[in-house]
Amino acid sequence: MQVVWFRQDLRVFDNPALVDAAMSGEVLPIYILDDDGAGEYRMGGASRVWLHSALDDLALSLDGRLQLFKGRAQDVLKSICHEHDVKAVHWNRCYEPWRVERDTQVKTMLQNLGVDAESHNGSLLWEPWQIKKSDGTPYRVFTPYYRKGCLNAEPPRKPLAAPQNITFSDVSVDGAVSLTDLDLLPDIEWHKGIIDAWDMTEKGAQDTLRTFMDDGGIDDYKEGRNFPAKSHVSRLSPYLHFGQISPHQIWVECQNREPDNNIGHFQSELGWREFSNSLLYQFPELPIDNLQRKFDAFPWREDMDALNAWQRGETGIPIVDAGMRELWQTGYMHNRVRMIVGSFLVKNLLLDWRLGEEWFWDCLVDADLANNSASWQWIAGCGADAAPYFRIFNPVTQGEKFDPDGVYTRRYVPELKNMPDKFLFKPWEAPEMILQGANIKLGRDYPKPIVDLKASRERALEAFKSL
Repeated sequence: MQVVWFRQDLRVFDNPALVDAAMSGEVLPIYILDDDGAGEYRMGGASRVWLHSALDDLALSLDGRLQLFKGRAQDVLKSICHEHDVKAVHWNRCYEPWRVERDTQVKTMLQNLGVDAESHNGSLLWEPWQIKKSDGTPYRVFTPYYRKGCLNAEPPRKPLAAPQNITFSDVSVDGAVSLTDLDLLPDIEWHKGIIDAWDMTEKGAQDTLRTFMDDGGIDDYKEGRNFPAKSHVSRLSPYLHFGQISPHQIWVECQNREPDNNIGHFQSELGWREFSNSLLYQFPELPIDNLQRKFDAFPWREDMDALNAWQRGETGIPIVDAGMRELWQTGYMHNRVRMIVGSFLVKNLLLDWRLGEEWFWDCLVDADLANNSASWQWIAGCGADAAPYFRIFNPVTQGEKFDPDGVYTRRYVPELKNMPDKFLFKPWEAPEMILQGANIKLGRDYPKPIVDLKASRERALEAFKSL
């Protein structure tokens, strides 16, 4: 019997572990919710909502044969191998430090039991240890990593067809639980907006890719992806994180198109995902420690009121509040707006980037340890290839430039729907007559700004210069 241990590869198309197991004998597909092993990196609330739907869909794709478990992966796998005639356990590799350590232990355990451990690459275009500089050290700057490293490396493999006529094992394993028993959904129904915003299935992933590539999303991607009200982003990140679509399929789809700046730029974003995973693999402390150690002395402020206002989308800065409310309502935030709200937190509020990373980890359906950590360190200026310290987004001008008609901002901050465009992103500058006409009283209907943008910018520059 061949055990297929699903993890962040919840699909049947282009799944190397499933394909290899299906060619080798009877297949027992399993998923283990290993919160104990994950420890502080156990999935956040929004990710668990997505996982619930993704597992439900995967079970249907596997003719209802997927068996679910809860507990330490080592214990579950050891029990299965003791109780049944398991020849091999197949899985697709993950690269978070805790998973790497655990999987190493699992391999040793399986080998001691005389069971083959077969790991595959189903999640990345290039292995993290594959792309290095000529002196053998890892890249710390994205552009040479991608252009010199990735684009000159062995091209990514072609996608694999879904296995046909899989012979499933009939064994029923002791300790298997129902999807409900995994307890992934919250007791209080805050997640309905997330459920409504997505099709969390493998077909949903394929449809999202088709829509993006064929219905104009990829057209003008390089510029259009900066405008949150437009449909020039792929929205594939949660599907990639949970492995409901493989990066190899997306890469090949791009390669099969007539090359242009938009296709090339989209591929480079896949390259950033690779870069983030490479950083996490080479620097396992990335989610916790500043990659640039001089930032250990940075004078972060402590201000729980400001943090709570940022989390709730009640900062009084409209584009920031729109982004934070989109996050809460849909489990997602447009990438341009992620940079705006991130800059506001770490530079205007001078709050530790780890506080933002933790909130995103809990609220994002695409919460990925590598991408989340690398991106927050980038915006804070303390990571690899980081934004320079003096790059402080002005949320007013960012809103005016990238949401010029206010469509995005008014959608998520409806109390400002009647504000004229001129003052939409800076209502505190509006004359009282304009505010009255929009039925707005600042401090009652919409918050006053919790910080002065100009003064807080100067404060941030002084703090960064102190390093």
